[in-house]
Amino acid sequence: MDPKLTTTEAPDTEVAEAPKTMGRFNRWDTPWLNPKMISGVTIILVLFLAGIVGPLFYDTDLGFARAAPRNLPPVGFVNWRGEPGVPEHPLGTDNLGRDLLAVAILGAPTTFIIGAMAATIGILIGIVLGFSAGFLGGWVDDAIRLIADVTLTIPALMVLIVLQSVLDRVEITTMAILIAAFAWPRATRQIRSQVLSMRESGYVQMARLSGASNFDLMFKEMLPNLIPYIFASFIAGATGAILTAVGLETLGLGPTRVSTLGGTIYDAYVGTALSLNMWWWWGLPTVLLSFMFIGLLLINLGFDEISNPRLRRASK
Repeated sequence: MDPKLTTTEAPDTEVAEAPKTMGRFNRWDTPWLNPKMISGVTIILVLFLAGIVGPLFYDTDLGFARAAPRNLPPVGFVNWRGEPGVPEHPLGTDNLGRDLLAVAILGAPTTFIIGAMAATIGILIGIVLGFSAGFLGGWVDDAIRLIADVTLTIPALMVLIVLQSVLDRVEITTMAILIAAFAWPRATRQIRSQVLSMRESGYVQMARLSGASNFDLMFKEMLPNLIPYIFASFIAGATGAILTAVGLETLGLGPTRVSTLGGTIYDAYVGTALSLNMWWWWGLPTVLLSFMFIGLLLINLGFDEISNPRLRRASK
């Protein structure tokens, strides 16, 4: 056999066999399905869906005053009077006669909705003003930056305390709007900084040369590339808004016609739950808030992995 033929045929065999070693495309191999994101979304969905599915399996009318026996502990515990918990009220009751499981089912989604509404309003304002300031520049940028910087120097919590103490009745929407009034400057500054770094990129210049309008450049070319960053800003804004809302509710300045986690803590403080050793009264909303913040933190870390390839490689 001619050795030249064997040397020329060997590469052909390797080339023919090479495609067999190629892996198949995995539709689940996406940065959006990283473990931190999945864990955080699961926690938030469980807390939020409890308010939707919970009333189908538990009587949430027990969450109103005088609907249940007073001061009962959770099942397996006794209160200071030696009364044991009963299965009809598995997480106990407060001194107003409210079942705390029903209060949690009603209050956890309400607290989250307030934060989500405030963050949504704040991020929408931040997108419009941030893109306008970063892309248009000039006097538009100067004016928006000035207003944002002045708003950031205002002690938001003190102003909110004064405003909500003046209002006769605070509703969920009113509270969300008041919190959003001080949430938009941070989102505006963050989005503006990203737009400044993107407006001179090659694909934006090509779109400008093709005759695209400023609106198309901002919201059709640049905005899709900032979606992971905007979602991360939204989660951070929602976390801050929930913390602000809980702070106001704990001071007794939250909605009074609906149950909230911060309002439950306020009721426990007013009802001397600490001196009566009614730990379940303030402990349940505290645990739920902790899980809520942990879930939002995990989602934020998940978005960091989506927008930063280095973090994805490090997590692997």
